[in-house]
Amino acid sequence: MNDELSNPSDSPGNPSGLIEKTFREEHGRVLAALISQLGDFTLAEDALQDALVNALERWTTDGIPRNPGAWLVTVAKRRAIDRIRHVKFEEHNPMLLESLAHEDPEMDDSFPDDRLKLMFTCCHPALALEAQVALTLHTLGGLSTPEVARAFLVSETTMAQRLARARRKIRDAGIPYRVPPAELLPERLDALLAVIYLIFNEGYVATSGDSLTKQALCGEAIRLCRVLIQLLSPHAEAFGLLALMLLHDARREARLNAAGKLILLDEQDRALWDQQKLDEGIRILDQALTLRDPGPYQVQAAISALHAEAPTSEATDWYQIAALYGTLADMTSSMVVEVNRAVAVAMAEGPDAGLKILLQLEEQAHNFYPYHAARADLLRRMNQWEAAADAYQQALDLCSNGAERVYLERRRDEMLDRTR
Repeated sequence: MNDELSNPSDSPGNPSGLIEKTFREEHGRVLAALISQLGDFTLAEDALQDALVNALERWTTDGIPRNPGAWLVTVAKRRAIDRIRHVKFEEHNPMLLESLAHEDPEMDDSFPDDRLKLMFTCCHPALALEAQVALTLHTLGGLSTPEVARAFLVSETTMAQRLARARRKIRDAGIPYRVPPAELLPERLDALLAVIYLIFNEGYVATSGDSLTKQALCGEAIRLCRVLIQLLSPHAEAFGLLALMLLHDARREARLNAAGKLILLDEQDRALWDQQKLDEGIRILDQALTLRDPGPYQVQAAISALHAEAPTSEATDWYQIAALYGTLADMTSSMVVEVNRAVAVAMAEGPDAGLKILLQLEEQAHNFYPYHAARADLLRRMNQWEAAADAYQQALDLCSNGAERVYLERRRDEMLDRTR
């Protein structure tokens, strides 16, 4: 292990913020390595938590190690050894202590890596699909329990209980920590793809905080999808998901202005879009379509490709996008799909047509802030200032992302000014 520490001067500005960023980036790799060696979720998570506390104390004064992941693995393993020796872990034995004492702490980036093994473990069919997604988001995505709870629209207490039950299920059922043989891969893919996409979504629009995006999570989701594609025989939906994420991620730099304020799609400077990612996304989508096995990720990627190929917002083929959202709704109806379909219909046929769709969702969408934001925008376009202001306020009451809140507040205030 290279235990050499970086100079504290390498961490200008806010050292605690840089340390938190490092924790987030290394969390999935370190935890996966620990679970691989310890064979116990709870012990690995407790040991990593001990190591993070130690790191916060050490790194604040000494600087962040040049290999922070290896540093965390080494310290966490020492904490795990202490716990095994001083707490009764009946399932552990002296052979485990011996192996931990001599394990090479350097983390291996070979394929398939421990994160992929952990994904397949978390996504075992013995677990409910929701539990599979939540556990993988928490362990591999590095999302906190409150963040995972927000992603599932449940309380933090409820999510903590679900995560604990999922860990116990893995332990009690003896679910193996490995990439399954090829014949068992299909039964895990739906959950795996859902996990990857949810990790990406949390990175693309963070559920909370001042930053709109968390770039590390987007990059991790794209990386994991590439690894998964290497592991599988050609799979249309895996290609479709990778294409979708690349096409979305290509627009990331254009989503905020110099002041950090949110810029919606129709106002973005398309010269800032990453053309290399757009080209790769469209190429991978074409690969998916040649397999002739349509699915929702491919449809969403096709929608994103239509946005990418339009030179301006006005030139966008909204009729085709609305039709694709109709196809997507037939495949997988959800509140997100219906709200987006309403927006696409509004762009193609006028705001009143989109508003009619939204009104049909009113009862189910009471706590879904994108619904209120979309309704507010359509009311604004119909010059219904007071109703639009009320809808923007409803969206604000449900939104916890700082960048999005600034946008919603600006729009609400514009509507209020027009009513005076």
